[in-house]
Amino acid sequence: MQKLCLWLLLGVSLVACHSTQKVSYTPDQILPAEKALLWKISGNGLKKPSYLLGTIHLIPKNQFQLSEATYDALADTRRVTFEIDMKEMTNMAAQFSLLTKAFMSGGKTLRDLLSEEDYTFVKQKLDAQGMPAPMLERLKPLFLSTLFGADENGTGVDNSKMTSVEMELYRQVKRRKLESAGLETAAYQMGIFDSIPYEAQAQMLVETLRSSSESDSEFEKMIELYRQKDINAMEAMMHEEGLGVQQYQDILLNRRNRNWIPVMDRMMREKATLFAVGAGHLGGSVGVIALLREAGFRVEAAE
Repeated sequence: MQKLCLWLLLGVSLVACHSTQKVSYTPDQILPAEKALLWKISGNGLKKPSYLLGTIHLIPKNQFQLSEATYDALADTRRVTFEIDMKEMTNMAAQFSLLTKAFMSGGKTLRDLLSEEDYTFVKQKLDAQGMPAPMLERLKPLFLSTLFGADENGTGVDNSKMTSVEMELYRQVKRRKLESAGLETAAYQMGIFDSIPYEAQAQMLVETLRSSSESDSEFEKMIELYRQKDINAMEAMMHEEGLGVQQYQDILLNRRNRNWIPVMDRMMREKATLFAVGAGHLGGSVGVIALLREAGFRVEAAE
């Protein structure tokens, strides 16, 4: 009986140690090798596991489907955290207040940043989209790029036939009455644009528009990689030459990934959380999975 009690106590002790100690990965284990979009996060003192879901911001409705494993994860969590809280993204008053941060300072306009040839080219694109050029020319070029991305998605598909994983997931959040949150604010994302010189932003805008003829194949490739759950290939695609943002990759991607880890740490200790971020943030040596593993969490493919 004494031996049995001893083993029971030892078992409890081992379970306690297993759940509270940091998980150690060898260098060759840090990078995620599996093809998966949903990942389970545990260990390092977490009372309950949390989850990480790779999303895609634009996908044809007929190709979208949440996995059964994702529905199970939603049932096991009390909060869903997006890159930006979807409550903020769907609040018109909040979005309107951001417009004041979208304009370049010092009265700068696109005409000041581009050659006459490039300016004429961009203006023709604005006119073709029915956008009011005089006002939009004052927008930060990277913000203007997002407007082109919304109106001219380069997919050859009607916007009415498109959706985003975030929006579909947010419907589940409201239906299940879960809490929603964000890893960063829209104001912060807007502030990222200020870290990149206006001239560089303007050149990125021109390169993006000039390569629009290739956007169909790039979009189709991204969708296929997403359907294959190949997060490392998606991360590599974001680093490919020709996208115009390589030298600012640390600002636009890597630094944000690092900033998210302490926020995720705090949220996971508060309550079980499902984190939904762009799948391109998951893979690679500075991806969210590798950074969580380096921080001592166990991160395992969950589908």
